[in-house]
Amino acid sequence: MSWEVVFKATEYIAEEVGVALKRSAFSPNIRERMDFSVAVADSSGRIVAQAEHIPVHLGSLHVGLMNLLRYLDEEHIELRSGDVVVTNDPYITGTHLNDVTMISAVHYIGKPLAYIVTKAHYVDVGGSAPASLNPNAKTLYEEGLIIPPVKLVTSGSVNRDVLNIIQANFKTPDYAIGDIHAQIASHRVGELRIRELLQKYSGVYEAWSEAIDYTRRLVELEYEKWQSGVYEAEDFLDWGNVVYRIKVKLEVKTSGVVADFTGTDKQVDEPVNAVLGVTFAATSFSVRCALGKDIPTNYGFYSTVQVIAPEGTIINPMKPAPVGAGNLETSNRIADVVFLALSRALRGKIPAAASGTMMNLMIGGVYRGKYWSYYETIGGGTGARPFKNGVSGVHVNMTNTMNTPIEIAEREYPLLFTEYRIREGSGGRGKYRGGDGVVRSLRVLAPATLSIIASRFKTRPWGLEGGEPGLPARVTIRRKSGRIEQIYSQTITLDVGDEITIETPGGGGYGASCE
Repeated sequence: MSWEVVFKATEYIAEEVGVALKRSAFSPNIRERMDFSVAVADSSGRIVAQAEHIPVHLGSLHVGLMNLLRYLDEEHIELRSGDVVVTNDPYITGTHLNDVTMISAVHYIGKPLAYIVTKAHYVDVGGSAPASLNPNAKTLYEEGLIIPPVKLVTSGSVNRDVLNIIQANFKTPDYAIGDIHAQIASHRVGELRIRELLQKYSGVYEAWSEAIDYTRRLVELEYEKWQSGVYEAEDFLDWGNVVYRIKVKLEVKTSGVVADFTGTDKQVDEPVNAVLGVTFAATSFSVRCALGKDIPTNYGFYSTVQVIAPEGTIINPMKPAPVGAGNLETSNRIADVVFLALSRALRGKIPAAASGTMMNLMIGGVYRGKYWSYYETIGGGTGARPFKNGVSGVHVNMTNTMNTPIEIAEREYPLLFTEYRIREGSGGRGKYRGGDGVVRSLRVLAPATLSIIASRFKTRPWGLEGGEPGLPARVTIRRKSGRIEQIYSQTITLDVGDEITIETPGGGGYGASCE
């Protein structure tokens, strides 16, 4: 039996868990946008296989799973057959409160041989702001309900007390309960498939170890092609009237990459802080993109990337600093700055900066006696490539979700979409042009609260080798009275008939323009 057969089967199991979650989820954010991720890990907590879903989730699971297993061990919480532990504490799981993480153990012949881990972005987890993403949060406690690692399912039975606490605090309980049961069900699919794998093949654990070792060897062969050395870069995250610096010193070696973020700004009482899991996810994403081969996403690759993130900075804050926007916006700037450093190590192989913002739109309120909460991210342009123009109107870098179909949004929420098109000319000029951003407009049909969490309003996606930067973001409110307002990352109230127009950045250009 080849280890490759077992490894490929494990990858497909991770994918099947994701399909099961998507098909049974209630909320459009999980069902339509596919804002979730899945991992299969061995009994040591090493990730063996991941479904290719959300970049900011993938790398964070490497950090979050180790944190979670350490917590369970320290608290003497044993994962028995049929148990599922749930948590959304970002200082453990590695992203932000909206990402509800579940873990279950696959027992075989009386002992745990594997773990199934899922992470799904719930549209609302409590707190004062729509969709729980609060641009005004000063602490974690203002971003929603914090669920410490606790058994949601014990020996196959759902813990009603835990479920009731969640249902009483999440502002869209129908979606939450539906998504919780979907997530639990997806774990059962994964556990069943892993047991079938263990029954069909001997030496599964050894095959997983060989797959991890193979991946590491494969990655190291790619690093040997890179120019060893130390490469520095910095980029800036604009938030309101403040600009925060993110600085990296990237050391490239034949055995791996070390990203040292010493010199990055200190943590702040704004939600732009990114926990360590996010920083690792963004760094490993950028490095993986620069590799010349299709590399399996498992511990073999992750073990070649080292992150040095000083505690107390915006890329490794101390609890209870708020972190909602760090997962969304700071993650993208970390990816940008690592790409910029890589562009100096790999001349002619790295594209210009992408749009650099997830452009998070959150709207909610009470309609027909029931609270509703809508969340989506809006795509932009990719940076121009060294040999080709960028791509327009796509989700870029740390998001990778689908968009929300207008038909679904209008059916589920009191919204009317009025415009959806490419923002022509927003990509940076150059020998190759950056991809264009998106224009998306919608009108509210009921009084609502709007929150925007975004960046690249004041800074622009950089070009490379003489290419020009892309246009910055812009969000405009057209009141029913005709008054026009321009807003940034903030929360405002909307009346019936008010219209929001979002214009996302284009990517940077590559090479000097011949015009």
